[in-house]
Amino acid sequence: MKTYFEELQEVLCKIRRDLHQMPEIGLHEFKTADYIKQTLIQWGITDYETWLETGIVVVMRGNGSAPAVAFRADMDALPVQEETGCAFASCHTGYMHACGHDGHSTILLGFAKYLKDHQELLQGDVILIFQPAEEGPGGAKLLVDAGLFEKHPVSAIIGCHIFPQIPQGKIACRKGALMARNGEVDIHIYGEAAHGAMPHLGKDAVLAGSAVATGLHTILSRNVSPLDGGVLTFGKIQGGEACNIIAKEVKLEGTMRAFSDTAYETMTKRIQEVAEGIAAGYGCRAEVVFRHMYRVVDNDAMLVEALQEVTGDCYQETEPYMLAEDFSLYLQSVKGLFFFLGSGNPEKGYTYPLHHAKFQFDESILTQGVCVYAKLLEKLQP
Repeated sequence: MKTYFEELQEVLCKIRRDLHQMPEIGLHEFKTADYIKQTLIQWGITDYETWLETGIVVVMRGNGSAPAVAFRADMDALPVQEETGCAFASCHTGYMHACGHDGHSTILLGFAKYLKDHQELLQGDVILIFQPAEEGPGGAKLLVDAGLFEKHPVSAIIGCHIFPQIPQGKIACRKGALMARNGEVDIHIYGEAAHGAMPHLGKDAVLAGSAVATGLHTILSRNVSPLDGGVLTFGKIQGGEACNIIAKEVKLEGTMRAFSDTAYETMTKRIQEVAEGIAAGYGCRAEVVFRHMYRVVDNDAMLVEALQEVTGDCYQETEPYMLAEDFSLYLQSVKGLFFFLGSGNPEKGYTYPLHHAKFQFDESILTQGVCVYAKLLEKLQP
């Protein structure tokens, strides 16, 4: 006879493969949302609400003897053409679940079924958040701004991310900063065009832009404490009209990340000052535009200790990553825990990184995710 979790594993595999075939980008997860709702209804779970058109919030009622706890999964996919060759590959050309969100949604659905089948164990309410638009524009903030925690106050929020840099079977986490605060920056350099043979008659935006790109990297070495992590990368530069014309305009596009608000805000201030100053030194003008995005994923120490206790030998402490997650935007309102669910498996070839067209994982980790959620809930709502 199969155990409960062996039977659940079969259910989760089917759900994950169904979801994997219908990837949708942020705030357009209509098929995904309908599939999740129909699955909940099939299991007799009807206490759910629709938020932001595609988001779903499920309320599993407890007996009121413990504070409510929230669990979150993201739903959206990426504009990536899948190259896995698997039998259940994406049916939407140009889109793929290349970041494991199909797995995250499957785990949360599996947890919903577990709670329905073990309702007598529920002390406080459990709020299950199927969140749209993690990849952008940040569905977590949209939900918070829409009043999620006013309607459903919780004592903590928990989430996980399938992660190929961690070996399969391991649960990885750390106290404090796990993932970085991030933003994007555009720098427009405006000069004056001239013939390339008479450069003294112009103001060279290409030369100024090159100096700006080089000079900005001194911010990390001279303005940010060496004990604070930070990254400033300019991955795109555009400018010029022809090889024999002094360019009148150049645009640099970059990303900035840090593990503390102090370091991030220092970078923001100095990028503005340094870019404007260097450009002026070349007779040009700089305009700087920032797009501040997600915050630091800052794990609550007591929740990390609880995770370590319930996962035992499976637990490993991880280094922080300069990746960013909009789960951090929930943490501006409530304490939380975010951990990595290891999926790295060289024997099966599951080593491709997140956002890669060949990203895949062993589906046995789905049941592991449900088990960890169940043990955490029992720890937090004894």
